[in-house]
Amino acid sequence: VPPQGGRKHPQQEYIRVDTRNVLFICGGAFVDLEKVVRRRLGNHVLGFGAVEQTHREGVLEKHEILHRVEPEDFLSFGFIPEFIGRLPMITVFDELTEEQLVSILTDTKNSLTKQFKKLMAIEGVELDFTKDALSELARQAITKGTGARALRGLMEKVMLDWMYDIPGSNNIQSIKITRPAVSGKGKPVIRRKTKKAAA
Repeated sequence: VPPQGGRKHPQQEYIRVDTRNVLFICGGAFVDLEKVVRRRLGNHVLGFGAVEQTHREGVLEKHEILHRVEPEDFLSFGFIPEFIGRLPMITVFDELTEEQLVSILTDTKNSLTKQFKKLMAIEGVELDFTKDALSELARQAITKGTGARALRGLMEKVMLDWMYDIPGSNNIQSIKITRPAVSGKGKPVIRRKTKKAAA
């Protein structure tokens, strides 16, 4: 490895790195890998008998198929044998459920709901989310197919207008994000300050 990192040059010194006790972890979505596994398992049939065979044998769901992945499937997928040989363990992660996504939104140390509540608190506004709103955010994230990564974008989409409107307004006491507000069919519930409190 070059001492300062970066690219290797022929006249450059190198530092030896002992990799005996180093664990390498690779991750990815591997789009269409289940098709490779399905082909190996023999569940993929072409032609007129395809519909009959899937009804007869039962259709395996994508996550069930991925749990049967073998190193040879990655070879068929396009990985080189030298690379596969260096990754002796293969683990499959299931897609996050609605409940797990809601937990990520609310229960983690720096959850998105806590972050947005703090941002609103700086402006003197109390922010709250109904359970239905959180469930709707989770459902939308599931439909995007990118897991928890979709949550930030969805949350920002819901909060964007209010994040710009609130600093210029001194009469908003609290905002409650509801399911209609998340789905785009309504607005959040706004509680305004009394004239005395606003003054």
